Amino acid sequence: MLKENLEGKWIDCFEKSFLMSGVAKNNIVAIISESQSRKVLMDLSEQALLRIGAKPLHINVPTPKLKDLIPVRSTGSCYAFEGYDVILPALSSCDLIIDCTVEGMLHSKELQTIIKTGGRLLMISNEHPEVLERCMPDEKLQPNIDKSLELLSKSKTMEVYSEAGTSLKVDILDAPCRAGAGYLTAKDKVAYWPAGLALFFPLPKTVNGTVVLNVGDVNLTFKKYIESPVKLHIKDDFVVSIEGEGVDAELMRSYYEGWKDPNAYAISHVGWGLNPNARWDALTMYDKQHVNCTELRAFAGNFLISTGANEFANRYTTCHFDLPMRNCTIKLDGEEIVKSGRLVGALG
Repeated sequence: MLKENLEGKWIDCFEKSFLMSGVAKNNIVAIISESQSRKVLMDLSEQALLRIGAKPLHINVPTPKLKDLIPVRSTGSCYAFEGYDVILPALSSCDLIIDCTVEGMLHSKELQTIIKTGGRLLMISNEHPEVLERCMPDEKLQPNIDKSLELLSKSKTMEVYSEAGTSLKVDILDAPCRAGAGYLTAKDKVAYWPAGLALFFPLPKTVNGTVVLNVGDVNLTFKKYIESPVKLHIKDDFVVSIEGEGVDAELMRSYYEGWKDPNAYAISHVGWGLNPNARWDALTMYDKQHVNCTELRAFAGNFLISTGANEFANRYTTCHFDLPMRNCTIKLDGEEIVKSGRLVGALG
């Protein structure tokens, strides 16, 4: 059993991460959290900021009541700060916000308010510190991050295929894109750690086709590897049917059916992994309470498709699936950037 101590090596990691994101002496840095947050991440953040000479402050709120009587994990849609609108401008005025909430603020309405009022946010995923240590922010990833954003900005169409039967087409034109190496550059407003993936948020009625989750692909919401194929039929952004005879398909059907919100079935984002330090097999080594599975979103050469909240399509929900897939081929305007699960072409 891994312990969650204030290890000196982990303070080193946090200090390096914050320095890479531009934190300097006398900066005012807000650490936002909730009562169910992983305390070691809050403490490591504070100690690292003090080493730098920054001025940390904590904003800790009670974890709110469940909106739905369904277990919710790994959504990026923290709602702990709903109703705290009066403090958002103060947070935005800090030099940086460190997000240690349980689910993270990436898809929350409050994040959009923070960004629009000048705030910058670094989300630390709810992982055991060892995961963060292994997947440190890495400047060596930046060239492929920049190239991925360039490709997405000029491409019109993504096509994804696999021998297992995936055949998906997504319109990219004008879709908001994100990519990061785990730290904030001068031009960034949002970053997250672990990182090392590129993705975009499809606009309404732009995603159509079939996705086949094959053996060894990963359902990060359930924190388990797929053991029997699951076929998702997608029409105009929404999963309209789920085929499969094994327990994996049954679990997905059951979980989806627990939500009365049709947006639960919608596509949130799609993209690919770029991080050679993130491991597909890492989930076998940790107990479920240790991991948020952000690492597996980023392993190099994966195709990541996610359902749930997409603020750019004005769809909000606390249901979320992150589904990184192996052995897929990804084309942008006909150009291969991933071939059978390996980065190629401009990214190879």
